[in-house]
Amino acid sequence: MSIYEQGLDPCAANHVALSPVSFVERSAEVFGDLPAVVHGQRRYNWAQVRERSARLAAALQAQGVEHGDTVSVMLPNTPEMVEAHYAVPALGAVLNTLNTRLDAALLAWQMNHCEAKVLLTDREFAPVVARALELLRTEHGRRVVVVDVCDSEYSGEGVRLGELEYEAWLAAHEPLTRLQGPHDEWDAIAVSYTSGTTGDPKGVVTHHRGAYLNAVCNAATWTMPHFPKYLWTLPMFHCNGWCFPWTVAMLGGTHVCLRKVEAAAILQAIREHGVDHYCAAPIVHSLIYNAPEEWRAGIDQQVRGMVAGAAPPAAMIEGMARIGFDITHVYGLTEVYGPASVAVKRASWGAENLSEQTRLNGRQGVRYMLQEGMAVMDPQSMMAVPADGQSMGEIMFRGNIVMKGYLKNPKATAKAFEGGWFHTGDLAVMEPDRYVKIKDRSKDIIISGGENISSLEVEDALYRHPAVLACAVVAKPDPRWGETPLAYVETKPGSAVTAEVLIAHCKSLLAGYKVPREIRFEEIPKTSTGKIQKFQLRERAKSRSAIE
Repeated sequence: MSIYEQGLDPCAANHVALSPVSFVERSAEVFGDLPAVVHGQRRYNWAQVRERSARLAAALQAQGVEHGDTVSVMLPNTPEMVEAHYAVPALGAVLNTLNTRLDAALLAWQMNHCEAKVLLTDREFAPVVARALELLRTEHGRRVVVVDVCDSEYSGEGVRLGELEYEAWLAAHEPLTRLQGPHDEWDAIAVSYTSGTTGDPKGVVTHHRGAYLNAVCNAATWTMPHFPKYLWTLPMFHCNGWCFPWTVAMLGGTHVCLRKVEAAAILQAIREHGVDHYCAAPIVHSLIYNAPEEWRAGIDQQVRGMVAGAAPPAAMIEGMARIGFDITHVYGLTEVYGPASVAVKRASWGAENLSEQTRLNGRQGVRYMLQEGMAVMDPQSMMAVPADGQSMGEIMFRGNIVMKGYLKNPKATAKAFEGGWFHTGDLAVMEPDRYVKIKDRSKDIIISGGENISSLEVEDALYRHPAVLACAVVAKPDPRWGETPLAYVETKPGSAVTAEVLIAHCKSLLAGYKVPREIRFEEIPKTSTGKIQKFQLRERAKSRSAIE
């Protein structure tokens, strides 16, 4: 035994399990009088948020929720959603944030799969949740304790489904003396479900250590100062809001809540509350820079946006630069807690023209500083591809900011972790400066006449036309070429453009074989985070990947 292992054991004084719950206690202790949550007419400081979260934890505990139990929530971005992120992990329980756009059958399936014990649900979702609870009981033989949230900012219909009402329930319980967190930082903190586009969705189980480290990474990556004013344009149900509920707590910042993600509401909140940070998928940023200029009047502070969820088109990055919003591009997946890499901006990039800056900023970049590894590798040989910007491989991660695995699915977990790395399924190149650039998802590569076509490259060309608001390119079966690019396009309000004009536009930017053979002007299906659901478009087009 080494001399450094003798009489130097960890103890309560020098070793505490890492958990983002500790950030809430610190902010309540030192910044208790500072604003923590803004929601309509409601205002809470950090002392009040900590007390409300501790009351929620006590109320859940009184319902028998303990270590390892699951609490599901069906909530928009409201104070109650923030409180759930603080209270549930404090009990060693596991938070399951449900996607508010799911149908009843999928909601019931997920709550059964993760064995939910309690459900917190907003009145707005009462119709679909009522059906989900019925299916949960009749098809799965499971019942949950239902707590209705009657948000002060919701004026629509919606019946109560449970015997408990959130505010009265909290008032009936004394707050826990401390939001404690787990004894073991490897304990699960959340389970989030993938989209389930091919079969049942997978439950991604994350742990306290990873959530803590990624919350820290968010702040360091963005060089966020103390007391940021953070606008919730990103749904908190999506990868636990990319860990930002905990990042904001760590910095003593203000959560500016938003029920509906609309351009007018976003810009109004930014102006009224002095918002300086927000996160969103590319389509939400596009809504902002395409909004009428007068909607941005009075926004004098520097606003910083983080973009992820899909590869951002160059037109989006350029558009945000033109209106003075500073955009940071990050990349990740649910399995790595949301963002796990970033296109770190170098000072030298400022000397480049806007087009080159856009190209550089549009890359997926380098690993977060607390993520141990990010590589582009051949998935068969598990060898890194050359950093030449040409050789294609799969992006892989390893380190503390990687999930525990998939709930009740050891086969999928083992496959995802083959070779000691997490396999993302995203195809990319490593550029000479060691920045990663995604070329496409493996299923989104179009193989036409033996040539590989990146759907992202074609979409980027389409987005450069001023009439295009949203677009997606998928493979369409072709008797001669095997597959050809098919583009789905949504135009901006008040804009008109023909397929012939868009095809000619693409021909000016792309090699001939990459130009879409057909363009369909149709509404493009999107998730609640604004991410385009290509699998639905592949099914419409009867793509090869849709039937494999």
